Amino acid sequence: MIGSSTWLSVASSSLVLLLTTPIAAQTDSSKLREVITVAAIRAHQQALQEVADANGGTRTAGSAGYDASASYVEQKLREAGYQVVVQPFPFPFYQERSLSEAARLSPGPKTYVHGTDFLTLRYSGSGSVEGVIMPTSDIVIPPTAEPSSTSGCEPTDFPTAPVEPAIALVQRGTCTFGQKVTNAAAAGYDAIIIFNEGQTGRQEVVSGTLGTPVGIPVLGASFALGEELHRLAQDGQVRVRIKTDATSELRQTANVISETSSGAADRIVVVGAHLDSVSEGPGINDNGSGAAMILELAIQLHRLKITPANRLRFAFWGAEEWGLLGSMHYVEQLPAQELKKILLNLNFDMLGSPNPVRFVYDGDGSDSGPAGQRARPAQPRSRASSSTISAVKI
Repeated sequence: MIGSSTWLSVASSSLVLLLTTPIAAQTDSSKLREVITVAAIRAHQQALQEVADANGGTRTAGSAGYDASASYVEQKLREAGYQVVVQPFPFPFYQERSLSEAARLSPGPKTYVHGTDFLTLRYSGSGSVEGVIMPTSDIVIPPTAEPSSTSGCEPTDFPTAPVEPAIALVQRGTCTFGQKVTNAAAAGYDAIIIFNEGQTGRQEVVSGTLGTPVGIPVLGASFALGEELHRLAQDGQVRVRIKTDATSELRQTANVISETSSGAADRIVVVGAHLDSVSEGPGINDNGSGAAMILELAIQLHRLKITPANRLRFAFWGAEEWGLLGSMHYVEQLPAQELKKILLNLNFDMLGSPNPVRFVYDGDGSDSGPAGQRARPAQPRSRASSSTISAVKI
């Protein structure tokens, strides 16, 4: 097994060879490899840890911790002599401040268990609603052998909302959670519970995302909870209280981008790593290790006045942990003429891990379908390939 320090050294040496090797000949990169040290990379990681410590233990996109991380990278690049572009972009931020609650008030009071009976769906609105349960008109109980429910997929699925607060009861199936919520809100409901459909493998608590922030509380529930509420509602009024406590809003974050002033301008190698962490921690391995390594590479490359054969573009992506949003924003706003200049993309993720792997993305679609497609598509895609030096996330 390769230790994390050894792997950081191996990864940085591999990158140097890739960046300094023209097609026809290999350049002597020994000086550059000698000055990119694990100690220097660790120093950048320590700085990122200190940023997290000063900002609630996280460097997640949209937080002060991420903004400070981006400022650190920008400052180091400018001090090294680079021009830097900070590219802002909006993204849907979500953070659950406290666990949601759900309870049946009548008939027969019952408190439901968070995680066992229900969860908050990502991008749910925040609030407390005490109201009558109103099932959609097309709930399928017992469920069919194969998924078939279209509950909540059409505006006409919802009974007219009463004047008093009401909670829509909707079954999973066919359309997105987001569409079901949109229809419920448009029909005048104050909250919504989406329960699982009921087939084998579709009985546990519904979890997932609404895609974008919504204005009403949204819970995902198990089939058992949904079936119980639906059955009781057939016999009379059912009153339920639900509470969600979350921040769900559009926020700004940014990519930090810089490039060498030398090298062929029509042959660009993008050297990328995401800079953000998950909200639960500081992200010093995932992905402070990758960001620290390419930052030190950029610094030493400029210090030694090395002229690469190809233009090198260093990219520190924001909001990767929210769905690769920073790199996708970069590609989407890049003119086609500029995109064609990208020869290769190298993505560095979790270099501090002891179980490294090297991936090559299916850039031309020959293996996985449409060009550039992958289960988790990574950084900018072009006419050339995209490669990741990474570690398996365990």
